[in-house]
Amino acid sequence: MSGMVGKIREFEGLRVKVDDVIYMPSLDAPSEKPHPFVYFISIHNDSPVPITIRGRKWVVQEDQGEIAVVEGDGVVGQTPLIEPGGYFSYNSYHVVARGALASGAFFAETATGEWVFSRIPEFRLDVPEWA
Repeated sequence: MSGMVGKIREFEGLRVKVDDVIYMPSLDAPSEKPHPFVYFISIHNDSPVPITIRGRKWVVQEDQGEIAVVEGDGVVGQTPLIEPGGYFSYNSYHVVARGALASGAFFAETATGEWVFSRIPEFRLDVPEWA
């Protein structure tokens, strides 16, 4: 995202969908954050121009108040080009101490060089009672 210049605006043609969130206790997690969740995301290009995903920012606010911010270039090590009408899907995971609320945004560049963003809908990371 280091090449971002000028204004960045929210872009209606870029739509983010949280497809699924699954508690996955079999994944590695540190003892201070023992609850891993896998989330499945799809990024849809409803606009008439190609869009390249250049970066992301996640905010995970745990129920006890701790806030973690994760940001960086691309998404899952890629900078996918999404053609008009197309989408990019991926999955990743967060680890939390207790329940949490996750949200954020993806940052993209249009084929004309305009920088835009789309919000990631908020979703819960609810630790099951049996965990």
